[in-house]
Amino acid sequence: MGFHLPAAIVRASFRSSQTSLKVTNVPKSYLAVYFGEEMKRFVIPMSYLNQTSFQDLLSQAEEEFGYDHPMGGLTIPCTEGVFLRVTSRFNGI
Repeated sequence: MGFHLPAAIVRASFRSSQTSLKVTNVPKSYLAVYFGEEMKRFVIPMSYLNQTSFQDLLSQAEEEFGYDHPMGGLTIPCTEGVFLRVTSRFNGI
C-alpha cells in the first residue's frame, strides 16, 4: 500500500515546473518541498511520500494551501525543526 498523489497535484506541479527553473533541477524520483518562514527548499526522495508521518505533513499542506503551491514544489506549513525531525527518521529508506 503506497501513497498516491491526487491527479490535481500532479497537474499543478507539472504546470509549475514548466515556469520554474528551480524545479527542473530536481533529479528523477525526487521532489522539491518548501517549508518554514523562509520557505527553505529541500529535495527529498519520493519514497518519503509513503511514510505516515510525512503524509500527516501533506494533509496539513492540503488544508492550508489546497493544491495550489506557487513555489513550484510542495509547500509544507511547518518549521524547519519539525521538518528535519520528521524526515531524519527516514534516513534508512
